[in-house]
Amino acid sequence: MSAKDYYHPVVKQALVKAGWKVTHDPLLLKWAKRKLFVDIGAEKLIGAENNQSKIAVEVKSFISDSKILDLEKALGQYILYQRILEQTEPERTLYLAIPAMSFEELFIEDKFADILLVDNHLKLIVFNPQIEEIVKWIP
Repeated sequence: MSAKDYYHPVVKQALVKAGWKVTHDPLLLKWAKRKLFVDIGAEKLIGAENNQSKIAVEVKSFISDSKILDLEKALGQYILYQRILEQTEPERTLYLAIPAMSFEELFIEDKFADILLVDNHLKLIVFNPQIEEIVKWIP
């Protein structure tokens, strides 16, 4: 199991504040002989029908010297985990959690939203680390 990202506890707290129940920390994915770990698994009761919404959240802190390399690595993990979840837990939706400052810099200022968010394949949770809250969901 790899080390937890710097903002892992922040995102976990933000999910709890938003009404999610953390069920896995981390969420184990098995594929062939490999064991992979998504940072957080959570669920929430939705509406009067008592339907459950299940998510998996991969937390990325974007604190290295190169935010582009961080983005490349995060996208690779996201695609791999998404494909495995489609086969093993299709009811669970994968999100990439990123700090609001990194979202602004990469997705707004550098315009990566123009190519990464147009086809709805990348789902994001944007969080404010100072107040430990989710500020935007991009489904």
